[in-house]
Amino acid sequence: MRISKGKVVGGHVIVEGEPLDEGSTVTVLISDERTFTLGDEDEAALLLAITEADRDDLVDGDDVIQNIS
Repeated sequence: MRISKGKVVGGHVIVEGEPLDEGSTVTVLISDERTFTLGDEDEAALLLAITEADRDDLVDGDDVIQNIS
C-alpha cells in the first residue's frame, strides 16, 4: 500500500511519481480544500485504516448507524 497524489486533467486522475500497474484498483480521496497536509499521526492512522480495510477488518455501516442512536 502506498499513498500518491495527482490531479484531474481532462476528467482523468494523473498520478504523480511512479506509474501505476495497469488494472490497479485505487481509492481517491477528494479534499474540499485546494490542498491538505497530514501530520505524522494522521498519516499513520490513515495507513492503519487502509491496512484494516485490505484485510476485510471492517464494521458494517448498519451497525454503526444503530450504535449512534
